[in-house]
Amino acid sequence: MVDTIFALSSGAVPSGVAVIRLSGPHVREALTALVGTVPAPRQSSLRKLKDPVSGDVIDEALVLFFAGPASFTGEDVAELQCHGGRAVVARLLEVLSGLKGHRPAEPGEFTRRAFDRGRMDLTEVEGLADVIAAETEAQRKQAVRQMGGALGELYEGWRKRLIHMRAMVEAEFDFADEEDVPGSVADQVWQQAGELACDIHDHLEKSRSGERLRSGLQVVLMGPPNAGKSSLLNSLAGREVAIVTEEAGTTRDVLEVHLDLGGFPVTLVDTAGLREEAGRVEKEGIRRAQDRGRAADLILWAREPGGPSPEQAGDVFGPELREDVSVWTVWTKADLETPPKQDSSGTIKEIRTSCESQGGVQPLMEALTGFASEMISLGEAPLATRQRHRHFLKDCSDALGRAVTLSHLPGELRAEELRQAADALGRITGRIDVEDLLDVIFRDFCIGK
Repeated sequence: MVDTIFALSSGAVPSGVAVIRLSGPHVREALTALVGTVPAPRQSSLRKLKDPVSGDVIDEALVLFFAGPASFTGEDVAELQCHGGRAVVARLLEVLSGLKGHRPAEPGEFTRRAFDRGRMDLTEVEGLADVIAAETEAQRKQAVRQMGGALGELYEGWRKRLIHMRAMVEAEFDFADEEDVPGSVADQVWQQAGELACDIHDHLEKSRSGERLRSGLQVVLMGPPNAGKSSLLNSLAGREVAIVTEEAGTTRDVLEVHLDLGGFPVTLVDTAGLREEAGRVEKEGIRRAQDRGRAADLILWAREPGGPSPEQAGDVFGPELREDVSVWTVWTKADLETPPKQDSSGTIKEIRTSCESQGGVQPLMEALTGFASEMISLGEAPLATRQRHRHFLKDCSDALGRAVTLSHLPGELRAEELRQAADALGRITGRIDVEDLLDVIFRDFCIGK
């Protein structure tokens, strides 16, 4: 028998209101024990919550009941909206623990039950988690769209197209003599498979911004010691994050600050100063700095008057960066000496800042906001947001490529590639149903009339 689970769903107490949620086959019995009757579904009811053993009133609360399957989990669900005092919540949880068939919920178990009962697919589950974790407006918008099923609907639509393609190919094999099956249908299928492969490739390219939006744009401060990196980090963060002294090599480890720039998430990373002569601990800091630089979306090279440019830094700058990593030179002490003028090209390469003057980092802040808006697109099309999505989309694309290009293979083997492509999409949403193939064949071709 499935247990009825319960948990405090509204966060830590004390609070003005606490919400205790229940889900499972014994919810009606729990409500009868606590409030005497089961309230009408989807109607809030002010009730006294009583200890079913002693009869003592524990609290007065709003009680809601949602009958399954029309609930979040697909089971009977109840919510007790009581006062958020520690004693009240502790007593209610203790009473629920004493009821037969009831136990505290495991982390994420309500959502897991919703998935198991088909109320949500895996992309919607991930979207719900992202809504809870969202720190910026742009992240919230993307997460809400994914939680609403937009991404799952896109992948499920592609999967159904693949199932239909495979059905057409197999129908030609098995029922070639039937008058309901059009001839040479396989030729059309391979053309459609190629078109779908292009759609998936375009989706993967556009989805890089979706991954950046979810995890935050990585902006790494690099440069020689005492170039003003830590001061710049503090100025951009608006608080004292890093220690700033005249001593070279103060920063030994990686420091991170999360910024909200125009609704876009940016992770600003301060790193150890790069130089040839360094102690053992500082060398480890330099190695970590170079690692973060290789993983960055943007590097801000801190340069003081007379200091080296990124090109002049030589080997200490680390291994060659990825081609898609942008590098800006940031003159950190522009109040001391006028640096060379930035070039006249449309791409920002040099920016003047001063951590000593009011508004001295505003030009850099504006440039970073513009860079984030360019790198993170918020179009209407749903985007893949996780490496898991990208992995299975790549598997699907590869299988489609083999099905389309290996025309010398028997049709059965090419059809198997279509199956693998569809299964890869099904693994993203968590829905793989082999019976769908037969359903399509019998519905579309009236086989066996």
